[in-house]
Amino acid sequence: MNDFQLRTVNVTRYVTPLREGGSMPAIAEADDNFLYVLKFRGAGQGPRALIAELIGGEIARLLGLKVPELVFANLDEAFGRTEPDEEIQDLLKASVGLNLALHYLSGAITFDPTVTTVDAKLASQIVWLDCFLTNMDRTCRNTNMLLWHKELWLIDHGASLYFHHSWQNWEEQATRAFFLVKDHVLLPWASQLEVVDQEFRSMLNAEKIRAIVGLIPNEWLEEESIFASKQAHREAYAHFLETRLNHSDIFLKEAQHAREVLI
Repeated sequence: MNDFQLRTVNVTRYVTPLREGGSMPAIAEADDNFLYVLKFRGAGQGPRALIAELIGGEIARLLGLKVPELVFANLDEAFGRTEPDEEIQDLLKASVGLNLALHYLSGAITFDPTVTTVDAKLASQIVWLDCFLTNMDRTCRNTNMLLWHKELWLIDHGASLYFHHSWQNWEEQATRAFFLVKDHVLLPWASQLEVVDQEFRSMLNAEKIRAIVGLIPNEWLEEESIFASKQAHREAYAHFLETRLNHSDIFLKEAQHAREVLI
């Protein structure tokens, strides 16, 4: 059972950068002797990407999908002073404090839709999740899924909840269809969307959404002029997700239509 708590680790060793996109995550070791994929608050998208990663990953886990363990990763001010790469050193300096990390799945391989097929139910679950989260980053070009121990694992939800990069009309965006579903890598197999919609709506509710949103550290909630307080800012995330859940028929119909066109 998910008790909506994340462990906190201290980063002890920067192992190697993963030069993917603009965020430049890294493999790092923590004081529990495990390796993690570390996402930096000082990267291009800032704390918003970490918030999306946290909310997306924990909602996926709640719904029974496989996601590497997420942990808060503390970066000490002294960490990285000996790093010779100036770009990396600047990133580390900008990320002092609380960051987010995913347990590193050693030996995992990137999911390739031309090699591996996905069960219709699982495909439908992942498509529904990404429509709910407005996750634009699960395409053939970048699947953000790994095969590990013969099971499919979801990674990198940082591109979800893209409404929060501009809070204008955010309430209206909660009820919009997710048109980018037409590019979803698993859409061809997602033939059980209606069944999944009923199941997931029964598993996810306002209380659980608020518990997950409650995990967001205050220091990640940057100043937004439209919110009077950090609590109001946090409340907006919960309201967006609750509204989107209550109007799931809108993104469900769009996904079904996109699949009909595709096949």
